[in-house]
Amino acid sequence: MLRENLQNALKEAMKNHDTETVSAVRLIIAGQKEKDVAARGAGKECATDAELMSMMQGMIKQRNESIRLYNEGGRPELAAKEQSEINVIERFLPKQMDEAETKAAIEAAIAKTGAANIKDMGKVMAELKAAYAGQLDMGKASGMIKSLLG
Repeated sequence: MLRENLQNALKEAMKNHDTETVSAVRLIIAGQKEKDVAARGAGKECATDAELMSMMQGMIKQRNESIRLYNEGGRPELAAKEQSEINVIERFLPKQMDEAETKAAIEAAIAKTGAANIKDMGKVMAELKAAYAGQLDMGKASGMIKSLLG
């Protein structure tokens, strides 16, 4: 489904001469192809949608860091370009969970995995990645898990 959405968005952007969207979608597709090659090396046919969503979240994190650096360096035009790429990438990700939803998901994952202390954090993270790929900021989730298990 995600792959079809990307291809359709690329075609639509090309028809509309929307160069910013074309560029951003091509970056996503290139990342998707890299993930597919890595998956084939691991014996799978192609990368899962969860892996692709995780990759896109990584792309957003990279761009947020670039925006911060560009703003510090007095380059608002480059920061704006990065922000427009983030806006395109976010169109393909599911709605992000808010803090209350994140906490509820973490508590459910802790209960499901039977995690009792900080040593079990990996089990909880794996459960969250499998169930909520693309919907959850794993960096924020990590801090919440530590506070709940610690």
